[in-house]
Amino acid sequence: MEIFQFDRNERRITRHDSTGLLATRIAAGDGPVQLTLLKVEPGGTIGTHPATSPQMFLVISGTGWTAGPDGKRIPITAGQGVCWDEAEEHTSGSDDGLTALAVEGTPLTLFAPDPPRN
Repeated sequence: MEIFQFDRNERRITRHDSTGLLATRIAAGDGPVQLTLLKVEPGGTIGTHPATSPQMFLVISGTGWTAGPDGKRIPITAGQGVCWDEAEEHTSGSDDGLTALAVEGTPLTLFAPDPPRN
């Protein structure tokens, strides 16, 4: 077992005109997959950019929004995620702040929710 800290806010990201964005690289696999913790500060944005590979954006705390190529903002909150295909233009942001886990590098198939147990 190895216990580690992953909320280290290691790098401030400004690419693609991002503002208020902190990133901590967590892990990468032998194949094309990596995990990054993203923290969007209140009023921050992840600037519009194409996904460099298939991506999942899993909001683990806070609230925010995401938009595709049309720029229409769709609200997202903790417990929700977004999937983008490779080369898909997207942006995200938050008025109040959010923390998300980004999983990138290989196409992933989402599981359907398990039926409720009695």
